[in-house]
Amino acid sequence: MRLDKFLKVSRIIKRRTVAKEVADKGRIQINGILAKSSSTVKVGDQVKIQFGNKVLEVEVTQLQESTKKEAAQDMYRILQETRVENSTN
Repeated sequence: MRLDKFLKVSRIIKRRTVAKEVADKGRIQINGILAKSSSTVKVGDQVKIQFGNKVLEVEVTQLQESTKKEAAQDMYRILQETRVENSTN
């Protein structure tokens, strides 16, 4: 499954166009490798996403073409979620 579609269906990012923009800015890695929005995601892959002041690392547990809101979180397992502090020194 394409990375941008996975992020939308799993509801990690609400819109596919936003997922594409984030990937194109170099803020997403799959298994430690910089990913494009068209990169393929497989079960067992580790996806690291850098938001503004947060870094989210998840493991893909299942792939579905569509899902209900309640079942979306079953598509991934959160490995780590860290806040990035902006230093102004």
